[in-house]
Amino acid sequence: MLLFGVALATRFYALDQPNSIVFDELHYGRYAGLYQKQTFFFDSHPPLGKQLLALAGYLGGFQGDFKFDKIGSSYNASVPVFAMRSVPALTGSLLIPLVYMIMLQLNYSQWTAALAGFLFLFDNALLTQSHYMLMEPILLFFAMSGVLCVLKFRALERSGNAQAHSYSLRWWGWLLSGAIFLTCALCVKYVGVYSYLLGLALVGHDFWEKVLGNLSLSKKQVFGHACARFFAFFMVPLMVYVGVFYIHLSTLVNAGPHDSAMSSAFQASLEGGLSSIVRGQPLEVVHGSQVTLRHAHGSPCWLHSHAANYPVKYADKRGSSHQQQVTCYVAKDINNWWIIKRPNRTDLAVAAPLDRISHGEEVQLVHGITGRNLNSHNVAAPASPTKQEVSCYVDHNVSMPAQDVWRVEITNREEIGDVWHALESMVRLIHVNTSVALAFSGRLLPEWGHNQHEIVGDVMVNQPNTIFNVEEHRYTRNEDEKDRQLELMTTDFIPLEPVVMGFWEKFFELQIRMLFISNENVQNHMYTSSPWEWLVLTRGIAYWVSPESNAQIHLLGNIFVWYSATVALGVYCSLLIFYLLRQRRQCYDIHEEAWNQFRTTGEVLLVGYVFHFLPYFFVDHTLFLHHYLPALAFKLLLNAALVEHLYYLTRLVFAKQFFNWMCILIVLTWMSGILMVFNKFLPLSYGLGPMNASQILDLKLRETWDFIVHKP
Repeated sequence: MLLFGVALATRFYALDQPNSIVFDELHYGRYAGLYQKQTFFFDSHPPLGKQLLALAGYLGGFQGDFKFDKIGSSYNASVPVFAMRSVPALTGSLLIPLVYMIMLQLNYSQWTAALAGFLFLFDNALLTQSHYMLMEPILLFFAMSGVLCVLKFRALERSGNAQAHSYSLRWWGWLLSGAIFLTCALCVKYVGVYSYLLGLALVGHDFWEKVLGNLSLSKKQVFGHACARFFAFFMVPLMVYVGVFYIHLSTLVNAGPHDSAMSSAFQASLEGGLSSIVRGQPLEVVHGSQVTLRHAHGSPCWLHSHAANYPVKYADKRGSSHQQQVTCYVAKDINNWWIIKRPNRTDLAVAAPLDRISHGEEVQLVHGITGRNLNSHNVAAPASPTKQEVSCYVDHNVSMPAQDVWRVEITNREEIGDVWHALESMVRLIHVNTSVALAFSGRLLPEWGHNQHEIVGDVMVNQPNTIFNVEEHRYTRNEDEKDRQLELMTTDFIPLEPVVMGFWEKFFELQIRMLFISNENVQNHMYTSSPWEWLVLTRGIAYWVSPESNAQIHLLGNIFVWYSATVALGVYCSLLIFYLLRQRRQCYDIHEEAWNQFRTTGEVLLVGYVFHFLPYFFVDHTLFLHHYLPALAFKLLLNAALVEHLYYLTRLVFAKQFFNWMCILIVLTWMSGILMVFNKFLPLSYGLGPMNASQILDLKLRETWDFIVHKP
């Protein structure tokens, strides 16, 4: 209780200071505001932590009106800073009793459990993360809670009366609680999956040893235990995970700034989504524009072509040009894409300066997929013999050269201007050679035309059926034809009207986008670090700096804590290898009870550390020091466990009490050093000031620590 009280005091001290945006509060505070506005946002991590911040903001009266624009911006009175920062502060404080109980559950003494709480309590990095609107304290709270519940479950399984406890209320309670807490860790950040896998490994190991290896159990009983664990660690986590996203998607119903990460259908399913879709499109049509041309009047249909030619003769015995068919198609389709180009240019990629298309200028329209130009000849249209056929030109080596140049006429140029604009400009395309206008006839083609609408050249130029407008619009980026076709085939289309998407459709699309789109890659960031550097605290992270002085918040761990934990990791691994080699030679140096405790410590804490540390050597996104904190938590627990084991070895080897007291004195001296360093670096955790340049430089114990000094 004493440690928990000190944790509350240190985590909640000056919680609303500095009264400005600190580091990733820029993102998480903005997300909390978007929750208040029910506005959709995209983030590459699950939303549980952000939901808790939003709930705290809601209870504190936050309405989401504050713009989180940049780090260092001052909060106004509308932001309940204390309430929102209280979530990580409370979860960071609860870590102390959690690690205390974990050590007791691993059969360590109360003094060792208190030492573990001490290491968590007086680490500056854990304090800093717990003082602001950040995710790591929430993640660690759920992860440590889950580990504790799994250990409680294992204790029931390993008790002398395990059969009596099976399927009891306590048995189910610890098993389900462990699965739920570990899933919640995953729902805060995906790195929580390592904690979940640790819990799954521990439960699976016990099943292998205590259930499958127990020959007194029948096959039916073994199957029952397997089903119970499968339900707890697969079905329940799935329900929790889906439930978190159900709340997320049910709340965020309005279109917002992050919609472009999603498909057009997803965007259109949001309130105001249709207008948000076109917001990211380029406005001006230029040489190299990729467009879909929608018939502007009547039922919607789009200028279309496909790799099929007009028949040589129609049913009424009339002949055709046998060129590629051009139609008006009532559905969104990749064959609706056309590329606008100048007749005198062969390149298609858009480059600066933009070559804008204006009223009265001549263009060619290249079909995006087949690469053939929109064309017309003085040949009767298939379903409207009094009108002229429109095709895409195919060179049949006959005396029918291409006539594929069209003049752009903007019918509403008085309101829009002479430059061709997507969506806004109503255009009429006049065939240069024959002066007919591209027109929608309204007639359906037979089966050879896939029952699509007929497109013709009409001498009656001034009529509604000759007006089109650009709907989808993008600039060509690739000169290579295959790359260009692939680009067009993977493009989304603007839906015709607001779309109703069910939860599961939205859920699965969001999962895929989260899997392939990361917003964690920050190129060339000066505070990035590698996993090897985390071991020796090579580099911290600047979170905030005062504009008036050198007072700043800088993420740095307590160097005494971090270095001793790294040494403890090496010592534990060395002892483990030593014991295993000696036991292989039938030499047992420590008591069986001590060995079982030492081995269990490795199964839980060392494996937990490896699970949370090793994967970072294989990820491809930018890494920062705070990514190490989950692994650090297991290393600090291992450090405390090793202290008790070394004290046990001292008592085992040395008979005189002098050596025991020396061991205790060394530990107390070490703890005093931790307190001194913690106090020395407190200004960097709280942003206390003002501080001058010499005070900041006095804290620079390593040359690689990049503190900000901008005032004398």
